[in-house]
Amino acid sequence: MGDSSLLVEIHDRAAVVRFNRPRQRNSLSVSTLQEFSNTLSGLLVRPDIQAIILTGTGDVFASGADISELVQLTPGAADDFSRLGQQTFQQIADARQVTIAAINGYCMGGGLDLALACDIRVASTDAVLSHPGAKRGIITGWGGTQRLPRLIGGHRALDLFLTARLIGSEEALQIGLISSICDPVLTCALQLASSDPVKTTTTSRSN
Repeated sequence: MGDSSLLVEIHDRAAVVRFNRPRQRNSLSVSTLQEFSNTLSGLLVRPDIQAIILTGTGDVFASGADISELVQLTPGAADDFSRLGQQTFQQIADARQVTIAAINGYCMGGGLDLALACDIRVASTDAVLSHPGAKRGIITGWGGTQRLPRLIGGHRALDLFLTARLIGSEEALQIGLISSICDPVLTCALQLASSDPVKTTTTSRSN
């Protein structure tokens, strides 16, 4: 498990999925995203799991696609990678279980798309969130362009997309991007998961 891109723990009725690529800043490589998709599919069908918590290792939640790998993909492989991300994140949005993003640090690009697909987002006091694609001349392909405006409004979403600026947890709370700030964030997420949450609606569809 220590060499895996993901670590999975079961806490009573909650599953914690932790991205575990600290040297790569928890980037979502092709293999990591595929492993995550497979892991998620297995958890979604388990009747004993009532909540799924996503978090990261070290000071990073997730940093999006692995750019060094992305530039080497053929057009066809890049399209497959984009579709895999869209489908996987839609599984999160459509999940029967309550899904919680426990944002433990940097949450960038596709990592933010991942958090946006969750029902609830909680963050540590030192969390940093951003959609940096504009600095690289690209835009996210995993549903963030749809989910972010629905969550915080079009004007605020455009500000984050076009400026690629970093925002801290306090601003994220003020604009409604996260629901609370707490430390340690995973403990807070587990407390939420243990409070018998009931998922009644899904409002984070990407299309």
